[in-house]
Amino acid sequence: MNSLAASEELHASLPDLIEKMLQQQGVSYELRQAAHSGPASRQVQARLLCDTIGTVLVLFPKSHLLDLKRISELLGRELEPIREAQLQRILAKHQLNRLPGLPILFNSPCIFEQGLLEEAELWLESGLEGWCLLLQQDDARNLVAKASSARFAVPLDSLQGLPSDPQQDREDLTHAVRNFTALRMRQRLEETIEIPPLPRTAQKVMRLRVSPDANIEDLTDVVETDPSLAAQVVSWASSPYYAAPGKIRSVEDAIGRVLGFDLVINLAVGLSLGKTFSLPKDAPEGTTEYWEQAIYTAAVIEGLAKTLPRDRRPEMGLNYLAGLLHNFGYLVLAYIFPPYFTLICRHIEANPHVPAHLIEQHLLGVSRDQIGSWLMRFWDMPAEVSTAIRHQHDPDYAGDLHQYANLVYLSLALLRQRGIGGGPEMPIPQALLDRLRLSASEATEAVDKVIEARDALSTLVKTYQQGQK
Repeated sequence: MNSLAASEELHASLPDLIEKMLQQQGVSYELRQAAHSGPASRQVQARLLCDTIGTVLVLFPKSHLLDLKRISELLGRELEPIREAQLQRILAKHQLNRLPGLPILFNSPCIFEQGLLEEAELWLESGLEGWCLLLQQDDARNLVAKASSARFAVPLDSLQGLPSDPQQDREDLTHAVRNFTALRMRQRLEETIEIPPLPRTAQKVMRLRVSPDANIEDLTDVVETDPSLAAQVVSWASSPYYAAPGKIRSVEDAIGRVLGFDLVINLAVGLSLGKTFSLPKDAPEGTTEYWEQAIYTAAVIEGLAKTLPRDRRPEMGLNYLAGLLHNFGYLVLAYIFPPYFTLICRHIEANPHVPAHLIEQHLLGVSRDQIGSWLMRFWDMPAEVSTAIRHQHDPDYAGDLHQYANLVYLSLALLRQRGIGGGPEMPIPQALLDRLRLSASEATEAVDKVIEARDALSTLVKTYQQGQK
């Protein structure tokens, strides 16, 4: 007989058909709230993969990464995650809103990671949002009695993290390109992968940034030499986000009356760099569009930085630029490794519990963070930006220029809590907040203000999207 834990709090039950199937197979279970699930090694991830032949249900622990290459080699099939629309149609037939880890429910072969049955108990997705099935080992064996077992998942703790030395990035990227092309490398990496030079407009703007004598008139002259950039700066200043009084009539008006010198410098750099690499045609399902995430991250960073004490506040312009370019390595990754990029997208879809940079590290030996940071250094961009990009997923980073990297991490984590971005939720350690001299309530207030301005921010997102066409 099935036991229901915490019955006084229980407000869910399995559909009759599923419960009947489990009874027929002699599988006992407890329906538990997912918030109380056990360690990651006992939490079972279910993924429905497909090819032209049909579907395959794959079960593996949350402490592991599903390697699509290994599973395809094992089964002799080119499998990839089923599309979200098709999955929702399948779940709707069974009155479910999540994919359950129940082989009996699907008319498909099932393969599971062999190590799962070494656990004393397992927590499976029930198919109901917020609820899991807790199975003891014998019941788990009954559940997968007709499934196949194999070793195909990769322990997350075996994946290499970010090298401590930024100079290692170049070597890692060289090694990844060598493996990708299977050709002899030229002496210079930048010649081998044919990275474009820093765009001319960005070069002019960056020279203004370091010039102590530069003024609004100088910046206006540079912006106006690029008609597309000029139109976008005026459009940006006219957006509801800034609520400028009166009509914006010129680039100089946009800079002097609304946006300001520093912000336009960083907008100009972001827009010109955005044109360097086109957005990839492929992208992982369920992730936020590139420019939308960039704009939201920059906006949250701006809000967080303004909350800091003035003597602890990083340079606002570079802070904003770091947020705007934090995911630039994503574009470069697609540019350098086009076939592998598709494989990376499918792995991200199959492993939503694993951060994308770890998946890239596993597949290529180098991550988008390393690539993006290396390119910023190659282009002689400010060290604040390259450091922020490289350490944006390390909440413990306390090295040089750590404020920039810490603010990017905090912004990504806060936005992820609100469904913007991709991958698993990112923990916010108290040590990170202490290092920044921020309270949790101040951080929450900053991101809430950005979310409240969502409609106005969408206009700014469109400006960047149009600038890349």
